[in-house]
Amino acid sequence: MTERGLDDPGQAAFAWQRFRRILRWMALLSAAAAVLAVAVLWQSIGPMPIHMVIATALGVGLSVLLAAALMGLVFLSAGSGHDAAVDRFPHEDAADATVSRE
Repeated sequence: MTERGLDDPGQAAFAWQRFRRILRWMALLSAAAAVLAVAVLWQSIGPMPIHMVIATALGVGLSVLLAAALMGLVFLSAGSGHDAAVDRFPHEDAADATVSRE
């Protein structure tokens, strides 16, 4: 059987490198989103306490970064063929499972 997806070291290295590159760009974007959120709040309600600025920046920045990391993992899994590797394992047919229980 030939190695596919993340089982192949070369393809795995390429996929993880692409994931890290996407995450670096998304870290910059999440920092920009945090700054933008604080700026919009500052513009709309005026000067804010430092704790509110920190909480807003961390909340927005980390939320965007978490969403980017999860979507990056979806792309990593789909793009590397890792999702297709699930078919290698045997599974029961749903109809056979109900018949065997009766």
